[in-house]
Amino acid sequence: MQEYDVVVIGSGPAGEGACMTMAKQGRRVALVEMQDQVGGNCTHKGTIPSKALRHSIQLLADYRHHPLFEHTVSLMDVSWPQLIKTADEVIGRQVRMRHRFYTRNRIDVIHGRARFLDRGSVEVTRPVGSALRIHARDFVIATGSRPYRPPQLDFSDPRILDSDTVLELGYTPRRVTIYGAGVIGCEYASIFANLDVKVNLVNTRDRLLSFLDDEITDALSYHLREQGVVIVHNENIESVESGDDGIVLRCKSGKEVLSDVLFWANGRSGNTEGMGLEEIGVDINQRGQIEVDERFRTSVENIFAVGDVIGPPALASASYDQGRFAGHHVADGSCDWELLSDIPTGIYTSPEISSVGLTERELTEQKVPYEVGRADFKNLARAQIAGHRVGMLKILFHRETLALLGVHCFGEQASEIVHIGQAIMSQPGELNTIDYFANTTFNYPTMAEAYRVAALYGRNRIR
Repeated sequence: MQEYDVVVIGSGPAGEGACMTMAKQGRRVALVEMQDQVGGNCTHKGTIPSKALRHSIQLLADYRHHPLFEHTVSLMDVSWPQLIKTADEVIGRQVRMRHRFYTRNRIDVIHGRARFLDRGSVEVTRPVGSALRIHARDFVIATGSRPYRPPQLDFSDPRILDSDTVLELGYTPRRVTIYGAGVIGCEYASIFANLDVKVNLVNTRDRLLSFLDDEITDALSYHLREQGVVIVHNENIESVESGDDGIVLRCKSGKEVLSDVLFWANGRSGNTEGMGLEEIGVDINQRGQIEVDERFRTSVENIFAVGDVIGPPALASASYDQGRFAGHHVADGSCDWELLSDIPTGIYTSPEISSVGLTERELTEQKVPYEVGRADFKNLARAQIAGHRVGMLKILFHRETLALLGVHCFGEQASEIVHIGQAIMSQPGELNTIDYFANTTFNYPTMAEAYRVAALYGRNRIR
């Protein structure tokens, strides 16, 4: 049996953050990864491939709509397998880089499936060779999540896909029905629509991405429809029938939707099956997610869990920080910094969405006196130059103290722009006010200039 101070299970962002933190503090760390390459689902199935696909298809859309290239549009015929190949190249570079991180920090990487034998040891079933037993004082579980697969659907049917198997699709479908209009469903709706695929987006709720600001989701709905996406709200699956001419989704309302493939994007489950966690007393909820306390400790004192396997917010950025935070507690018993409560969201639809802080709906419910600063991208010189005039920046601030309460952005580079607002929101006292943006000189022309425009707009509304 091999001995380590800590064993981390899973090499996604959460596992990587935990490994690096503990290794740099002198702990002897082993990483167990089920796949034959490091990176986890984030690198191989989720964030990296979907965002690489989105970037490639956005380049194609920009090319098609640029007046200089209108006469060559007929030459730009790109297939789904070609897009996947560009994503594979990015994945390869990410894997090589991350493997060097582990090597440089002297972390032993063991490929195989881990199962707990007791609270102090795991058995790793390896692809080649005998099983390996490992003993450690502490464990960090960072096994991530996978698409939820309802029992009534046959995922062996090549016409039924999820966010994992869509990356293996070997052709470009003409019609796609996406069931589930969460972040994954909306992102892939944009991707397929910009590939000139007919998209049906079936939403089980009454609006898209209801956790976002209402004005932002209204804009998303409008632009998805402009791209040809058919959105239906408040629908639930009744049955699915697959045949030679396509696949039919029957909804409980009686509505039927015919397409070439059905993309299931409704929910995710924690990767906890077959790990022996229940047997050693680790609490797991009905979605397969591990229950943890504020330090990410499970119901078993020496076992921690971080990342998507514990549920929301299920963001790669947050998962990495959770791993670092838990790593400090494992190594030192404490951490001299705290995780931020306001975590920015980045949604890579076309156009992008990003936000941090409270929405107008939340501020109204809390009876907070607020005002709105707004900048439309169509009025920014940089947006006009780049040809990305769709979008806006909205700043919500307190009418009396002028403190920033929320930043919401829709449009090109939204996921980058939001961090300027996030940085000021995190400042104490008088440093966190809308006047910072009103009185700061921004480079011209830039997209960041939207903050100055929005701040002056908001200031004028309270004078």
